[in-house]
Order: sequence, then structure tokens, then C-alpha cells
Amino acid sequence: MSDRPYTLLSCAMSADGYIDDATPERLRLSSAADFDRVDGVRATCDAILVGAETVRRDDPKLLLRSPARRERRVARGVPGDLVKVTLTSGGDLDPAARFFTTGDVAKLVYTRTEVVPALAERLGGVAEVIDAGDPVSLPRVLADLWTRGIRRLMVEGGGGIHTRFLTEDLADELQLVVAPFFLGDPAAPRFVRPGVFPQSPRRPMRLDAVTRVGDLALLRYLIGGARG
Repeated sequence: MSDRPYTLLSCAMSADGYIDDATPERLRLSSAADFDRVDGVRATCDAILVGAETVRRDDPKLLLRSPARRERRVARGVPGDLVKVTLTSGGDLDPAARFFTTGDVAKLVYTRTEVVPALAERLGGVAEVIDAGDPVSLPRVLADLWTRGIRRLMVEGGGGIHTRFLTEDLADELQLVVAPFFLGDPAAPRFVRPGVFPQSPRRPMRLDAVTRVGDLALLRYLIGGARG
């Protein structure tokens, strides 16, 4: 499929595959050095996507941390920060979330057809609410992003979102950071959920690079017929 953005999945997980613990406080799996690396990767993209659960649970800003990177983007003639994108089936989003209130950038919310009118009213103009079919169709979302000039998309989770992009074979690259500890809590969220993955033993991902970031390991995989 050529009329969609190059799609890069980014995730940090424990050695046993968890992306958080089961407590209300967010668990930091990464390090300052890796946060800076991720910021650098973000700066190369046009848009950043997270699921509605991540917006509710983590309340992320999804802005670049580095003023210098933001200035370099502006010098290239692109917005200083990335377009923000989220997906929701039920429309449970708070217009006061930092996703909506931070950054002078477009905020796009893709949702089911029947949810669009009520969600647009709830968000009160802080974001554009877009019909993505029923159920929400990832190919439809990606095709719409392409028409908006999004050529490189960074997807930062959570697990349900990563699972959908992988099982629907819509990811080109995976940057996976592995932390040097275990969590072992079955109530905690994992990197991916059960599913039928085309990235199977018969069609494995290609390991492009392994990088040490302190005690973390960064694995960069190229998926399927990944496009540069």
C-alpha cells in the first residue's frame, strides 16, 4: 500500500514484555539518554499517534523536548511540533487532556461514524474529529493522514494500538527498547496483545540494528517490505 505514511512503532518494555506496571503511577522503563533518542526520532516524523487509553492513562503532551530540534524543523519550513493523532471507539476523551491543550499543532481524533457528532461537540473545537468508519479502520486513518501531507508517522502505543498495526500489517519499522528488569505482573499491560501476526516464523522481521543505550538495548526491526 503506497498511499499511506511510513509507519514507525516505538515502544519500551521490560525484559518480560511489559510496558507498564499495574499501579496508577506511570512506570518509567527508559532512561534520560533514551528519552532524548526518542525525541530525535520524533523530530524526523510528521505526526505522532497514540490510542485514547494512552491519552487517558498517561496524559502525554507529545511535544518535542528539545527547543533546538523544534527550531531546526521550523527552519526546514515544517511545524515545530508533530501533528497529534489519536483513535477512539467510544469517544471517552477529556478536552482538558494535555494532548489537546499543549502545542500549536493540529490535533486529529479518528472515531466511529456514529460517535463523530457527540465527540465533536464534547471536544468543542480543540481537535478535528474525523469519521474513520465502523469499526475504526486503520487503512482509512492512514489514507486520510496521507492526504494531509503526513509522510512519516510515529506510533507510540499503547499495546492495543501496537497490536492492531502489527496484526493488520501496517507497520514498516519497529524500534523496541528492552529494559534490564522483569515485572511479572499478569495485571500489567504488555507490548502486544494476543493476535494473528503476519510477522511469524515464516515471515520474520529483519533485525536492522542493535544499539546499547546504557543498560538498555534498542532493537530496530524492519517489517515486511518496509519502505525507507
